[in-house]
This record gives sequence, structure tokens and C-alpha cells, in this order.
Amino acid sequence: MRSGLNLRDGSHGPNGAAGRRRWRQRRGAGTILVAGSLMVAVLAGGAWLGDLRLNVTPSEPLGLWRIVPLDRPVVEGDLVFICPPAGPVSVFGLERGYFRSGLCDGGAAPLIKIVAATTGRRILVAADVVIDGAQLPQSRTSTADGEGRSLSPWPGGVIQPGHLFLHSSFAGSYDSRYFGLVPEAGLLGLARPVLVFDP
Repeated sequence: MRSGLNLRDGSHGPNGAAGRRRWRQRRGAGTILVAGSLMVAVLAGGAWLGDLRLNVTPSEPLGLWRIVPLDRPVVEGDLVFICPPAGPVSVFGLERGYFRSGLCDGGAAPLIKIVAATTGRRILVAADVVIDGAQLPQSRTSTADGEGRSLSPWPGGVIQPGHLFLHSSFAGSYDSRYFGLVPEAGLLGLARPVLVFDP
């Protein structure tokens, strides 16, 4: 009597070549899943050790970043970690999901932003940002976010001492174009990538 299985050549059945191939595929997928989970756990754990932070927002490449203390005054062009101001800015950012929860005053996590302007600069925010008469590249404003909720650009003004105007080239960034100036007291240090990728 013939059966539907050819056990002689080992091509079928739980211990045949096909069964071994499926087992190897499952084991490979399981290994990838476990390795990925461990990597996320290590990165998340590392984010709270020392001066490392995990960036999961699209304003800058995703991954592990280091906070490097500043041993000089902050200057325009610095990429920094900074806490958003407590109060209405943090409340609004958290409610809308623009900010992650974290350990800054006000309950938000530190932001990674570029310092676009410092003390004494005159800022005009309209269709784009203009700093002392020069347009800031990649600074187009929007009256609505990605979910269609209304946004009101900050009107601008002269930067008073102890404040910074922050920017990101990411079009959907929630930055000083909308929330205005940020106290320099919230500055944590320079942002330096450790293990990042830009999807």
C-alpha cells in the first residue's frame, strides 16, 4: 500500500528536509525577534544611563544619542538637547503628542533641535521664518498639523537674553516656529549621535 508520504528520501514528514527547513526558518525568525527585543531593551535602558537618550521622533535620525555638556556659550547652528518650557508649551505639546513624556519640568522629554538664533536677533514668522531679514532655510510654516488640527505660528519678536529660537529642518517639526522662544536654562548640552538610522 502506498502512502502519500515518501519517507525514504526524507522530503516530507516532521523530520524530513521540508520539516527541518521550516524549523530553521522559525528558529531564525525567533532569533531575530529576540535579538530585536534585546536591542530595544538595551537602547531604552541605555537611554537613562549616563548621558544617553533614545530619540524616537522624526525631527532627527532615530536611535541612541549622547548629551555632551557645553563648555562654552551656545551658538547658532548647535544641535542641542533642551527641555521645552513647563506650562502651556509642554501641556499643549504633550496633549497633541508632539512631545514624549519625560523628566523635564512640565513632564516632557528633552527635544533635539538646532539653535537657529540667539540673543538680539529679530525673528519674523510668517509663511517662512525670517531672521534679521534673511530667510531661514526649510522653515515653511503650516496652519495645520499632519492630523488636520489647527496650528498658530508664533508671530516673532526680538530674542531677549537667556532665550533661544529652535528649529528643525523636518517639515512637520513642532519647534519655535509655533511655540516661540525657549529659556536657555533648559539647555542640557550638545546632541551627538551614537547609534542612529534615518529611515
